[in-house]
This record gives sequence, structure tokens and C-alpha cells, in this order.
Amino acid sequence: MTEPNDRTTVRLAVVYYSSTGTVTGLAKAVADAAEKAGAEVRLRKAAELAPRAAIESNPAWAENVRATADIAEATPDDMVWADAVIFGSPTRYGNIASQLKQFIDTLGGLWQEGKLADKVYSGFTASATKHGGQESTLLALYTTIHHFGGIVVAPGYTDPAKFADGNPYGTSHVGGPETPLDDEARTAAGIQARRVVKFTRALKAGLSPDG
Repeated sequence: MTEPNDRTTVRLAVVYYSSTGTVTGLAKAVADAAEKAGAEVRLRKAAELAPRAAIESNPAWAENVRATADIAEATPDDMVWADAVIFGSPTRYGNIASQLKQFIDTLGGLWQEGKLADKVYSGFTASATKHGGQESTLLALYTTIHHFGGIVVAPGYTDPAKFADGNPYGTSHVGGPETPLDDEARTAAGIQARRVVKFTRALKAGLSPDG
């Protein structure tokens, strides 16, 4: 893991893609909860690949692009800096969005150097319908993490509130831009963020193989 200023400082990158803003909301909820848990947080969005005409054809998509203009785009340096990474993506036919996949595909050099290994990873997602591929999207993401040599820290059913949202793989939300995040999703985001920070801090404090 990246050497910290001290062995309890957690550096967390929240790297996400969102078209119409639902996953943006989840990303901000995760980042806020992690900061409150004592982590240093970088909130980063994956670069947009869609043409401007496609974006402008959907008012919610265009508005999200404008609303997130001040959020920096993710770079490989963010991955090197981070002790833990929480990825976020809407479901795309049961998999992550191409924009987040494109970012991950740029990390081959870091993977070859072993710089993606031994970090904590987790993920969150959203879909328009209840059975829109949330579980398969997160499981596909976690398959990538296994290739990294990363440590998956999923929320599981480790808090009574997780039996309300019911997703042990990661925070998720059902609905589009007309369905704002509810307390259930925000609670789940907090549980996941705090769990990632807790386990990352424990690894850095005493269980790192390089410590």
C-alpha cells in the first residue's frame, strides 16, 4: 500500500461514472461518509466518451455534465495515491458502464508494476429497475479486482440496515433522475464507506504484508 503520513491515515479514491446523476449522488454520499470517518478522499469521475449530441438529447444527462464540471476526472495517479478505491457505475446490460471500463483499461501499466495490488476495493451501482443487473454489475467489477490482486470489502449484511436495502455486494439505488436518493440508499452508502475505511485503516496499522 502507499505509505501514509501515519499508519492510521486512509487515502480513499471514489472513482465513478454517472450519466444522469444518480450515481453522482451515490458517489457524493460515499465520499461524505468516508470523510466523516476520517479518510482523506478524492472524488473523481471517469471521462465521458459519449458524443455531445447524445448528451444534449437527454436533459438529465446534459444537466449532470454541467453540474459535475468541477469534479476532476480520474487519472492513474489517483489509483497510486489511494489505499482504498470505491468504484461506482450504473448498470449497463449487467456490467459496468463503458466510461468506467475505459478508465480501468488505462491501468494496465500500473497492474504490471503491481501498483494496484494489496489495496482495498468496493463498489456501488444503480439501475432503472429492481432487477436491472445490480448484482451482476458489482460481481463483474469484483472479478476485475481479483485480477488486480486487490482486497474486496463488500458491505455484506453486517449492519441491521442492510436487511432493508438487501444488497450485500454494495450500495445500490433503483430509479432514474426522477427518483432521487432516499434515506435507505444514503444509509447503505454510509455503512459501506465506513466499513472500507475501517478495514483499510486496520490493514495499514498492523496487517500490511509490507509493514
